[in-house]
Amino acid sequence: MTATRDKATERRGRARGPQAAAKASVVTGGSVGDPSQDLKELPLAEVEERLESSPDGLSADQAKQRLVRYGPNEIAEETTSSLRALLAYFWGPIPWMIEAAVILSAALGHWADFFIILVLLVANAGVGFSEEHQAGKAIAALKAQLAIKARVLRDGQWVTPPARELVPGDVIRMRMGDIVPADARLLEGDPVEIDQSALTGESLPAEKNPGEAVFSGSIIRQGEIGALVYATGANTYFGKTAQLVAEAHTVSHFQRAVLKIGTYLIVLALGLVGLIVAVSILRGDPLLTTLQFALVLTVAAIPVAMPTVLSVTMAVGARLLASKNAIVSRLVAIEELAGVDVLCSDKTGTLTQNKLTLGDPFAVSGITADEVILDAALASRADDDDTIDLAVLGGVKDHAVLDSYDVAHFEPFDPVGKRTEATVKAPDGTAFRVTKGAPQVILELSANAGEVKGSVDEAVNEFAGRGFRSLGVARADGDGPWQLIGVLPLFDPPREDAKATLATARDLGVKVKMVTGDALAIAQETAKKLGLGANILDAGGLGDAKRQETEAVTASIEEADGFAQVFPEHKFHIVDVLQQEGHIVGMTGDGVNDAPALKKADCGIAVSGATDAARAAASIVLMTPGLSVIIDAIKESRRIVQRMNSYAIYRIAETLRVLGFVTLAILLFNFFPVTAIMIVLLALLNDGAILSIAYDNVRYKHEPEAWNMRLVLGIASVIGTVGPVAALGLFYLGDKVIDLSRPQLQTMMYLMLSVAGSMTIYLTRTRGPFWSIRPARKLLIAVTGAQIIATAISVAGIFVTALPWEYALLVWGYALVWFLLTDRVKLLAYRILDPVKHDTPPGLTPPLVDRGARLAPDGGR
Repeated sequence: MTATRDKATERRGRARGPQAAAKASVVTGGSVGDPSQDLKELPLAEVEERLESSPDGLSADQAKQRLVRYGPNEIAEETTSSLRALLAYFWGPIPWMIEAAVILSAALGHWADFFIILVLLVANAGVGFSEEHQAGKAIAALKAQLAIKARVLRDGQWVTPPARELVPGDVIRMRMGDIVPADARLLEGDPVEIDQSALTGESLPAEKNPGEAVFSGSIIRQGEIGALVYATGANTYFGKTAQLVAEAHTVSHFQRAVLKIGTYLIVLALGLVGLIVAVSILRGDPLLTTLQFALVLTVAAIPVAMPTVLSVTMAVGARLLASKNAIVSRLVAIEELAGVDVLCSDKTGTLTQNKLTLGDPFAVSGITADEVILDAALASRADDDDTIDLAVLGGVKDHAVLDSYDVAHFEPFDPVGKRTEATVKAPDGTAFRVTKGAPQVILELSANAGEVKGSVDEAVNEFAGRGFRSLGVARADGDGPWQLIGVLPLFDPPREDAKATLATARDLGVKVKMVTGDALAIAQETAKKLGLGANILDAGGLGDAKRQETEAVTASIEEADGFAQVFPEHKFHIVDVLQQEGHIVGMTGDGVNDAPALKKADCGIAVSGATDAARAAASIVLMTPGLSVIIDAIKESRRIVQRMNSYAIYRIAETLRVLGFVTLAILLFNFFPVTAIMIVLLALLNDGAILSIAYDNVRYKHEPEAWNMRLVLGIASVIGTVGPVAALGLFYLGDKVIDLSRPQLQTMMYLMLSVAGSMTIYLTRTRGPFWSIRPARKLLIAVTGAQIIATAISVAGIFVTALPWEYALLVWGYALVWFLLTDRVKLLAYRILDPVKHDTPPGLTPPLVDRGARLAPDGGR
């Protein structure tokens, strides 16, 4: 359609067509990417000549050849070869301990121990490497879906290949919200506003004119323009800078908690093992044998599998969220999303359908409704796929009329000016300008504002009362003044599932606050239809990030059901104020100006159709519209945190149980109750089985998640204290009553520790009775498999002294009795340490911590 085409670009392309066709298909001379040739400063005509390109772009064949020559347009990430990644599992404090045990076994001539520990060391590295590799592949596959695309002119057609396929000489088209995909020189067009803060640190956007260079990684803040790519990949300004800067890794609150748990267990293990070594030396036990046992016991006590379990759980969770069309670009966001208690949600497209329909317009005296719609349509462009523009163009009765007008110049919408403008040539040859935008902006622009303001305000208020957005339309003949000619009403109906979804959010303890740039009356009407509440705050009175709000304003922000007439700086400020009040804030957004707020929020969520800038700033990117996807993601993230919480309790309890029993047995009975091989088998079998916790069935909490170290350590300590008591009881039974030989007694205790240890996961995975939530099939198979293997090893005498079947069955029965008893003790511990409200559904985990705990110095908030 002529009304939506950039004629200047089209004419320029036709003029350069023959020249471009005559160009060779491969750039010669090696000038591209050569530091000695500064293509960002040479005259544009010379740049085109050196690149053997033109504003017509390249052909597909040329682009293919150049891609082979110059490589993909991406910064090569530092990758570790598979061999080095595998060898890394043999390097570090924990592997060193196991390797020291191998060396000591050889020194003592215990060749059976030597080969067994060596095989188990390799097996542990293999399992860890495999799980990490699979997790890495899964995450890479998910992030690939977020790859930036570019609008490129190839063979005279605009196509959208991945930005990594750009080559020097390509002609690209960039719009507001796009990330500049490569270093390029701007072609003809209007100046654009570029945000270069990621590269230069400048806080304010810089104006760039045709012919100037723009750099990869910058963001188009305002305007639209074509550009000629002159450098890609590592040859870009950003690429050269990126090579000098190491990537910073964010540590989540859960990861910090895991580090604390690891430190606690290591200190505990070293303390108890040191005590064992000291006592053994005083008793005159062989030093090398004691050291070998101490090393292996330390390995068993330290959470070797904790990083792997964390990685696998996060990766599995990310895949589950992806199945719900929520792609996690930053894995630690899973924990943040689980803790969100306030969600600031965009209205358009998230709470509403983003399918605008045009109502009957208001027209000033002497102007017809069709004229208002026509002028608004001339100030619209279908190519931008903007919902407002499409709704206005859809209201034109005869599209053939639009084809008779020639749009000579078009200025797209920007969130600061809040309007679009076009210079149009009529069929009779006369020129005029048209604009459409926010009514208050159009009124300020118009010379007849004094005459029509009363009737326009009345029309806008009447539209708002019915839930309609208003769009002011003005026209200027030639260079004459603007004259407001009418107001268009646009209606965006609420999503069919929005009201039910908001009710679900409330049930989950998440307060949803609507954030919209619409007028107060429209926001109130929409909120009423959605059941959000009528307390809508006009954001016009709010400050920016630098302003410290009064207690009254802070309270009004916290209590508000939504915000109207919101500008980008208001979003950032709202998030900041809520965070200062101790809330974990989620923020949705789609525009380039939403990026700062998305970055500031604890969990920034880019909604469906978001700009590249918004997606880059967000932690989670939604691929389908609507709020229900976010609610599903919150539920899933809470399940993931529950799984990690279960593992943390299990790991602490198991360490306390094994270390406590072994220490007490050595101190009280002067006897090593298990061998070094048994400890290694115990650690590997149980740690291998616990990886399946990532797939377990859990129930999400109906309140935001928060890490409670006090409760985790408390419950784990209770379970971990009962374990040694039970093990000592069986040890006494086997030694004094049954009178087993010492090697058989060791096998019996190994089987007890293995079977009871596997059962412990059934205790830690639920707050209620162990049967309140059925375990996932994968977990059941893994844990049962580990128990069967441990039983087979004990009975068959593999690596250990064989234990008769009847005693193996005795161990199973004894472990089961203590398992049932420990489950009741666990319930009592929860009742004392964290009383549950009477209305908490059976089997559901209640809040782990109150809001105040989030603000504690060690809480990380």
